[in-house]
Amino acid sequence: MLVKDEAIVKPNPVKDEGAVGARMAVLIGPQEGAPNFVMRRIELDAGGCTPYHSHAWEHVVYILEGTGKLKNQSEPLDLKPGSSVLVLPNEEHQFAADPESPLVFLCTIPKR
Repeated sequence: MLVKDEAIVKPNPVKDEGAVGARMAVLIGPQEGAPNFVMRRIELDAGGCTPYHSHAWEHVVYILEGTGKLKNQSEPLDLKPGSSVLVLPNEEHQFAADPESPLVFLCTIPKR
């Protein structure tokens, strides 16, 4: 068993092409001995975004702070504190903070 304080984890800039004002910290993952999942905290500056992308695994997201949009192939979906998100494998998506609000969320993915 493990309890870890987020204050000891420094977020790193997301350097993937298309990312703007994005930082990510791995809170729990393989280094902590997690056998199946990785939990990450992602911070987007106001107006920032993750890359528009897809991948072969699902992930679940929980919005902690701020407002934004989940962009997809159809209509963008509103995000606010308390929103839960499921992105299925191979769905194109992008998390974007509103221009006036940073966006902070937890994202859990399967260990790859």
